[in-house]
Amino acid sequence: MGGCFSKPKPVELKIEVVLPEKERGKEELSASGKGSPRGYQGNGTARHFHAEERLPTPQPYPSPQDCVEATVCHVKDLENGQMREVELGWGKVLLVKDNGEFHALGHKCPHYGAPLVKGVLSRGRVRCPWHGACFNISTGDLEDFPGLDSLHKFQVKIEKEKVTIRASKQALQLQRRTKVMAKCISPSAGHSSSTNVLIVGAGAAGLVCAETLRQEGFSDRIVLCTLDRHLPYDRAKLSKSLDAQPEQLALRPKEFFRAYGIEMLTEAQVVTVDVRNKKVVFKDGFKLEYSKLLLAPGSSPKTLTCKGKDVENVFTIRTPEDANRVLRLARGRNAVVVGAGFLGMEVAAYLTEKAHSVSVVELEETPFRRFLGERVGRALMKMFENNRVKFYMQTEVSELRAQEGKLQEVVLKSSKVLRADVCVLGIGAVPATGFLRQSGIGLDSRGFIPVNKMMQTNVPGVFAAGDAVTFPLAWRNNRKVNIPHWQMAHAQGRVAAQNMLAQEAEINTVPYLWTAMFGKSLRYAGYGEGFDDVIIQGDLEELKFVAFYTKSDEVIAVASMNYDPIVSKVAEVLASGRAIRKREVETGDMSWLTGKGS
Repeated sequence: MGGCFSKPKPVELKIEVVLPEKERGKEELSASGKGSPRGYQGNGTARHFHAEERLPTPQPYPSPQDCVEATVCHVKDLENGQMREVELGWGKVLLVKDNGEFHALGHKCPHYGAPLVKGVLSRGRVRCPWHGACFNISTGDLEDFPGLDSLHKFQVKIEKEKVTIRASKQALQLQRRTKVMAKCISPSAGHSSSTNVLIVGAGAAGLVCAETLRQEGFSDRIVLCTLDRHLPYDRAKLSKSLDAQPEQLALRPKEFFRAYGIEMLTEAQVVTVDVRNKKVVFKDGFKLEYSKLLLAPGSSPKTLTCKGKDVENVFTIRTPEDANRVLRLARGRNAVVVGAGFLGMEVAAYLTEKAHSVSVVELEETPFRRFLGERVGRALMKMFENNRVKFYMQTEVSELRAQEGKLQEVVLKSSKVLRADVCVLGIGAVPATGFLRQSGIGLDSRGFIPVNKMMQTNVPGVFAAGDAVTFPLAWRNNRKVNIPHWQMAHAQGRVAAQNMLAQEAEINTVPYLWTAMFGKSLRYAGYGEGFDDVIIQGDLEELKFVAFYTKSDEVIAVASMNYDPIVSKVAEVLASGRAIRKREVETGDMSWLTGKGS
């Protein structure tokens, strides 16, 4: 933010500011006094946006009283490529020295609050140690995902070899900055049956696309529609905390969509896309014309096809309601999880302290086997067994038995019978693209939407992003891949928006994902499909390790536990375009990776 030394600059809107009760009343009155309809109805009733509507913001300019200044160190205290957290009284700041210059930024990653001082500084940006988001050290801007917000940038002065930082107290306390965005100025917005941009699917890809358009100055109409009844939320959290409520998971508050004229249609299902007339038809008969279309429908979970598949209390976890019901039914009772992938294992880990018993059924011989390999899978399995989870491997469900319609037993092909009051399915998903079959928009044999590096489909003006696409992965020889992960969806949504605005952006992010079980985090970067060897450094027994996945003599992915920031370090090396050779990681000498800077 800065703006304290010189002429005050307009401040970017900050959503998190909570006004005192008195002020809030005033804000609501003035807003409703404009005669604009306020309701966010579930059926997506259109509404008109006033350009002058603003999010509550306490003061438009940081006053001198809002500024704090402190001398934090001597210029020689930091070497090039070094980062340090410094205290300003009202909060901490990340001080970075790069190429002889000092930069001061927010010290926490806005995504989940990771301390950036433990991250990786390279090529003019700092990469978060937990989930790999990258921030430009000169501007504080978010340059790679996950997350939506950027860092505040503070002013640095150097006098007599001493480094002084000046910052707004409010910015120090907020620890995040939402980029300046355009407002919707399309006069007929709320009433017309045509929109400039229509986004189908309101997960990470859809939301980031809408926000990127506004950040780039696009002020025409944007309509974002979702099958869900909620505004965009952090779906990746559902399986890690089954008690989460929609408002805790929301990625943006309701006021945000209102302020920037991003119209939300909830519980809205698109049934046909007519690309010749650039029109979509919704299940309730509503028709909407578009100029540009983003398809980000995500995927639908697979369900069982065995006998008894329709009994009650068998769930896939797609919504907060699903997650909450599973938890309610599992408390003190017997839970069975089918599938030992990310979703199944996260649910099993969460339920161990709540349920009477937790059993996991899986076709493979170890959990995560295809993804993390035999040895890592076995080490994680042991951690679960130490937490009383029972595994039934190399078998599948042959029947679900009910009593009075409700699940009572899960019968396995191995003829074992498990007592079960609730069953969660985590057996994979298929792209939710059935509605596109007759549209002329290309789908591959598995139902994925193939796109190019600009996220364009085979139809001009129609883009696609997120779990339902296959796209060329630059650093794996442009192999067409599907990567159904949270971070990837963010990155693709952004590239799609940039190309709607003819900016010719290409997708080139390094995939990054994570999981959390029993308070331990596993991080992963790269694309490991087809690995032929796994090289493990550290101690698998202690769950303090790094695993390198190689194909012939190249490292194609890395996973780690209790070894931060090594995965972010590897992601940064791969992002810089440098290949990592197998021999570099076989020696056990990690100095090339753990050395500071690049």
